[in-house]
Amino acid sequence: MALPSSSSSSSLKTEQVKGYLFPFILVTSLFFFWGFVHNLDPVLIPHLRKAFTLNFLQSSLVDFSVFIAYFVMALPAGFIMRKYGYKSGIILGLLLFGLGSLLFIPAANTRAYILFLGALFIIASGLTFLETAANPYAALLGPKESSTQRLNLAQSFNGLAVVLAPIIGGKFILSGTNLTDAQKAAMTPEALDAYLAGEAATVKGPYLILGLIILAVALIFAFTKLPEIKEEAEGGKQSSFANAFRHKHLIWAVVAQFFYVGAQVCVTSFFINIAVKAAHIDEKMAANYLGLGYGIAFMVGRFAGTFFMKYISPNKLLAIYSLINIVLSAIAIVSTGMITVYALIGVGFFMSIMFPTIFSLGIQGLGVDTKIGSSLIIMSIVGGALIPLAMGGIADMTHNIQNGYIIPLICFIVIFYFGWKGYKIKQA
Repeated sequence: MALPSSSSSSSLKTEQVKGYLFPFILVTSLFFFWGFVHNLDPVLIPHLRKAFTLNFLQSSLVDFSVFIAYFVMALPAGFIMRKYGYKSGIILGLLLFGLGSLLFIPAANTRAYILFLGALFIIASGLTFLETAANPYAALLGPKESSTQRLNLAQSFNGLAVVLAPIIGGKFILSGTNLTDAQKAAMTPEALDAYLAGEAATVKGPYLILGLIILAVALIFAFTKLPEIKEEAEGGKQSSFANAFRHKHLIWAVVAQFFYVGAQVCVTSFFINIAVKAAHIDEKMAANYLGLGYGIAFMVGRFAGTFFMKYISPNKLLAIYSLINIVLSAIAIVSTGMITVYALIGVGFFMSIMFPTIFSLGIQGLGVDTKIGSSLIIMSIVGGALIPLAMGGIADMTHNIQNGYIIPLICFIVIFYFGWKGYKIKQA
């Protein structure tokens, strides 16, 4: 039997890469959409805090509702993906995403904070399916040796959403009107009720449009043929949680991702609050700094990180960036004025590569356990639900939101260890 020539083998690989191009573009669009809705949350938190007169801890329940969904839904998402494939998981995720967005309309009409939290939970349940599917799918759609770069490239469009969402959200959701307690007390009950109703209603238009777009994208996926990636079993081994937990680097990736997502949510969710306090700027200007400053830094950081990984190994770059963010977090705690804002913008740049890099390093070498490993890493996103509660608690107890930034600083120490040693592939 004649062996295939090198030229025919090369042609086959080229055709395979071409076959992956459109699916990769389509999957990459998901990174933008979930990045967009996630980065509406930093606008939504001060907005709902104002509309429902919440303290920092109560407003952090927005993050809790979003990120607890990742913990609850990650295993069901992984099960559905293993049984029915990545495409089914993506479509189901988009349907939940779209439904949750549309539920903002009755939540605003009834002005019930619990309904907003429920709608956010449904959106995040959909995002759990999308991230469980899209992260490994993007990594696997091409040569193994470039998987980390490919995932960082896809995540770069998530960075684009970090720029656009706060700007759009700030324009259409934030009213720019902040009444003091004395001003509210001077209003008649009817006038105060009308003011609060108007604040709650501003979310309806943006989330209606978002929901309709997401449902349209679900239809596109339903009618598009996508390649189903099959992970190879080693020696006939079947995937299981017991096998997955034998991979020590996966366990460390779960821990690192827990602290990374917690750090990112802390930095972004309280950005507007800290900018208003430390730099004495209004909330609309703070939202612009979040989008045009932090967001652009985050997006540029993603593309720059993808480039740097050609010359620096992903784990080393992760460790270097973590050390820099430890320093920047300390500056955000002790500084005043615009220096605090600039330090947080710098954190955005150096945080940019962390999620995809931790994810990619965590699923390397898992083989048949890749889908379970992906689910476990996605479960660790629950850090975004729990860690901001600690930051909000510190801010309320000390009456200073800047003191809460000790929490992200600690998170970056854990991430540094993963990039230094924890990433190494070992089996228990």
